Amino acid sequence: MKTLYRASRVVTFSYPAVGEWVLVDGRHIERVGVGEAPEADRVVDLPGTTVLPGFVDTHVHLTGTGVHQQAPELGSAGSATELLTLVRGIAAGRRGPVYLHGWDESGWRDRTLPTLGELDRVTEGPLGLTRVDGHLVLVNSAGLEASEAAGETGVETDGVGAPTGRLTGNAGQAAKRWFSTNLSDHDVEELQLAAASLAVAHGVTTIHEMSMPADRGMRDLEILLAHRSRLPLDVVSYVATTDISTVMDLGLPRIGGDLPVDGSIGARTASVSGGFVDRDPSPEGFFGDDELAQYFHDGHLAGLQVGVHAIGDAAVEQVVRTWERVYQSLDSRQRRHFRARRHRIEHFEMASLDVIERAAMLGLAISVQPTFDARWGFPGGLYEQALGPERAASMNRFRDLLSRGMEFGAGSDSPITTIDPMVGVAAFEAHHDPSQRLRREEAVRVFTLGSARLAHQEDKKGSLEPGKHADFAVYDVDPIDSPSLDGVRPVLTVSLGRDVYAA
Repeated sequence: MKTLYRASRVVTFSYPAVGEWVLVDGRHIERVGVGEAPEADRVVDLPGTTVLPGFVDTHVHLTGTGVHQQAPELGSAGSATELLTLVRGIAAGRRGPVYLHGWDESGWRDRTLPTLGELDRVTEGPLGLTRVDGHLVLVNSAGLEASEAAGETGVETDGVGAPTGRLTGNAGQAAKRWFSTNLSDHDVEELQLAAASLAVAHGVTTIHEMSMPADRGMRDLEILLAHRSRLPLDVVSYVATTDISTVMDLGLPRIGGDLPVDGSIGARTASVSGGFVDRDPSPEGFFGDDELAQYFHDGHLAGLQVGVHAIGDAAVEQVVRTWERVYQSLDSRQRRHFRARRHRIEHFEMASLDVIERAAMLGLAISVQPTFDARWGFPGGLYEQALGPERAASMNRFRDLLSRGMEFGAGSDSPITTIDPMVGVAAFEAHHDPSQRLRREEAVRVFTLGSARLAHQEDKKGSLEPGKHADFAVYDVDPIDSPSLDGVRPVLTVSLGRDVYAA
């Protein structure tokens, strides 16, 4: 069946640059044009609207986003007392283990976290509260015991060796994994569906799902793969593992994704040269050089796109240095398609100009989260609290990435920040360093065509032209020209030719 969508303006990021209608044949765009429209089986008139290519979010945790949406108010807590009060109210209405996500102490006047005793008084059953960045988990005694996390590295203890209830590293992963096992398959499906529905309501038609087996086990990914065709958007799966055979058995052409080479700045687990202002020395990275080189080498030779998570400058340097080492080890035949593979680095927040240039020479692809800067990059914010003003000022060099001609896409890292791409576009425009800001159209291109390229999907997504997927979002204000993007939402989202959201 052919459907004709008629609007005031269709921004294609292709040729013609601007149209007035889109003709869709099944899942694909047949034509984009102006003037008299062709006949169609179905006509959707959208007067006064602007059509943009569907947004591609390069970094999403679907189940985690669903979990966050169950109690988004945790992010509004302004103190440990407020956080505990919110959690107590939520726990009173639930049976069984309670697992919530989203608290962020960086904006609290007093950034002291709850004690184990205070967490124990919230509920008798197992309780887990994951920090907004996902790299620090607060658990009560029941949660610590049930998850068996006490036997792992990353359990913080006090001066007498007693646990404080704060878990990072392997202990944090063990706790999150245990809470995930208490979800039924149906629960996981519903959480993923809720997250996907939220995404399309914001004009996102494709996500790059960052599966985290260490946090949720492989079951989470298996459930997603089994029902992704029924979701209202397209899903590209990345698996945070070094097990190449498992990924190839799943038929995936990519590996790693959010596989952490270091942690986060908020949890003080990022690998940062010079240490943190309030904690010295900085933790070391999670991989040795030889181990990381073996993973990169084997993944490349297996024909996979290889990705990792790297935030701190020491971690970013290690990743780029190791890719240089691997590239030098390849013979001319093996190097032939190296740049075309677009091996990825997620986050890339503390990258110097020298490292950016070296990464560009290798053809590495960068997935950034602009809303991180909007949320934590301002004076006095999290980055300055942890790193001091000089290092914080040089983070997230978005303009430098663009000017060096790098493969460059953007995402939300939902549920860490909102899956709304308009918030991300606004963050690109309002970077804390004016020299690193992107113009509106540049930012939208990064979130559409640039992001599609990160998964080798530029032949199907990111622009509106014949033969590509019918993925687009329709707005009653023009997001390219609107003075403000605050509250700008689509009135219609179309994914793979399906009307998946209507305001």
